[in-house]
Amino acid sequence: MVRLIRSKSVGVYFVTQNPTDVPDSVLAQLGNRAQHALRAFTARDQKAVKAAATTFRANPAFSTEQAITELAVGEALVSTLEEKGTPGVVQRTLIAPPRSRVGPAPATERRAAADGSPMAGRYEIAIDRESAYEKLQARAAASAAEAAATLPPPGATARTTRGRRPPPGIAETLASSAARSIGSKLGREIARGVLGSLFRGR
Repeated sequence: MVRLIRSKSVGVYFVTQNPTDVPDSVLAQLGNRAQHALRAFTARDQKAVKAAATTFRANPAFSTEQAITELAVGEALVSTLEEKGTPGVVQRTLIAPPRSRVGPAPATERRAAADGSPMAGRYEIAIDRESAYEKLQARAAASAAEAAATLPPPGATARTTRGRRPPPGIAETLASSAARSIGSKLGREIARGVLGSLFRGR
C-alpha cells in the first residue's frame, strides 16, 4: 500500500514512539526522517535505538546511536532526501516550536495572502457552465420536437384510418376457426370418397 500511494505522488507519514512499531519493509520506503530522543533502559529499548540509528545515513561528525539517547527537549535527528532522491546525512538540529494564533486573521492579512497565492486570479470570476442536466434536457426537447414533426396532421390520420377494417372480435375469430375446421374435415371426406370409388372400380 505504501508503494502504491507513493507512486501516485502522495506523501505518507508514520508517527510512533518506538521505531520497532514500523516494519523494516516500510522503513526502507521512508524518505524524510525526524527522530526524537529514545531512552535505552531495557534490552528492547536498546534494540529500538539501534534500529533507529541504522535507518539514517551516518554522519562522521557524531555517533547516531549515541546521539539518540542524548537528545534534549526540542532536539531531533533529521534526514531528508537530496535533489537526486538519495537520503541526506543525518543532522542534529533544534525543532522550531509551532506558531499559532487564537482567532481569525484580519481582512487585510487574508487579502494579502490571497493576492500572493499562485492561484490568484483564477477563481475570482464565477463561470456558470452548462451542466450535464441542462444538456440532457436540451437533447430530450430536441428529440420530442423531431418526433412531433414526423407525425401526420390530425385530419390526414382520420382519413387514412376511416377505410381500414377494424380488428376481428372474439365471435368472428371463433367462427373463422370453426369454418376452417369444418372445411378441412369436409375436404378429407370428399377426397376419401373419390379415391375409394376409383380403386373399387378398378
